[in-house]
Amino acid sequence: MSMVDDSPTADPATRRREQRGWVWYDFANSVFPTSVITVFGSLYLTAVAGDAALADTARNGPTPCVGPDGAANKLVNCDIGLFGLEFAAGSLWGYLLSFATVIQVLVVPLIGAIADRSARKKAMLAGFAFGGAAVTMAIALVAGTNWELGVVLFVLGNIGYGTSIAIYYSFIPEIATADERDALSTRGWAFGYLGGGLALGLQLVLVLFGESIGVDEGAAARLAFLTSGIWWALFTLIPLRTLRDHRPIAEPRAGSVLTAGFKELGATLRDARRFPLTLAFLGTYLIYTDGIASVANLSAQYGSEELRFDDQVLITTILIVQFVAFLGGVLHGRLARVFGTKRTIMGSLSVWVVVLCLAYFVQAGEQLQFYALAGGIGLVLGGTNALSRSLFSQMIPAGKQAQYFSIYEVGERATSWLGPLVFAVTAGATGSYRYAILSLIAFFAIGFVLLYFVPVRRAIEAVGNPVPNRL
Repeated sequence: MSMVDDSPTADPATRRREQRGWVWYDFANSVFPTSVITVFGSLYLTAVAGDAALADTARNGPTPCVGPDGAANKLVNCDIGLFGLEFAAGSLWGYLLSFATVIQVLVVPLIGAIADRSARKKAMLAGFAFGGAAVTMAIALVAGTNWELGVVLFVLGNIGYGTSIAIYYSFIPEIATADERDALSTRGWAFGYLGGGLALGLQLVLVLFGESIGVDEGAAARLAFLTSGIWWALFTLIPLRTLRDHRPIAEPRAGSVLTAGFKELGATLRDARRFPLTLAFLGTYLIYTDGIASVANLSAQYGSEELRFDDQVLITTILIVQFVAFLGGVLHGRLARVFGTKRTIMGSLSVWVVVLCLAYFVQAGEQLQFYALAGGIGLVLGGTNALSRSLFSQMIPAGKQAQYFSIYEVGERATSWLGPLVFAVTAGATGSYRYAILSLIAFFAIGFVLLYFVPVRRAIEAVGNPVPNRL
């Protein structure tokens, strides 16, 4: 067995160099959730699936599928099939996100376990990042009715994104002392929103003004996939130049890395029960982060269906959230230094409740009110999760960083269905999206109460980690 020092280097200059490089991976990878998942993936792949459904019914039936008014409706009433399963073309994106999440649940924790036993964790980060970027670029090849290729490429890109994120998070305890992690995490999260916003802004310019230079919407979407992959790969080079492999490793027997990974994962899941306070914080985080994700993912629907805003207003709102979230991330880091991490998170959850209450009163067609609401969301969007990431890193046993962050990442995705379900059920029961948006307050209120009772100092001491001066 060979061991390498697992603690952050004592040299502040070396730590700062690694930290400066580390935050750039947030800048690099955020283009995937922002551009590929939130904007272009859902719209483009759904449209391609709809074209395939219309083409199939035109070949095999006397008439194309039509809606109740007799007009062609390729999303709602036309089915597509895969492996003998038939479903509406308009449902493809929802099913695809669910399937991709299941695949991540199976793959990401195993990769985390392998990373914790590997002497080349940086190389693993590079492999999954560049692999994810490559298949993202390849989505630009999806055209016509070939939606199946898009499904395969998106799932592979999602695996690359999820696994690289878990490995990336696991560097935090290795490059930052206990008192440096809040500032590092919030700075990284802020850079992520800045990168995602800049990339999306450039791509939307092409979408909005592409026709003047002969680029239609489909071609603009394909170029967005291409540029997203290039952006991801290009800016990944910066952290790879500065990060070092300085994890402790227990060398597995030759040829047994995969087997050892399975065994290590099983041992971690069993061992986690010895740290109930860490699990208590993780469970609390999964509740309020579901609320955060739900607000972020459903705000466009609220703006479109309830407030009657057009696509241009909604796109502008997305950009406002992205850039204000950069400032919000930096602000949360500074507040944590003054008030402590736990208090700052609880304050942020309180602001979420206020923002959702204000969302109820936004008047239809009042753009300035909606933009102000977007600014409020942006202020707390990045910082809440960034400080939670930092606090969780304090509660992880030494040598288990990648595995615990894999569980953290997978848990976040695996529970992301509850918020949209509550929103949909409330909207259906009340007939109003206003009551539906209010229903999401429950996630932040419950998270606030549970976090209040989590003794974070004891949780950190229980795993044997140094306690930061301010919590």
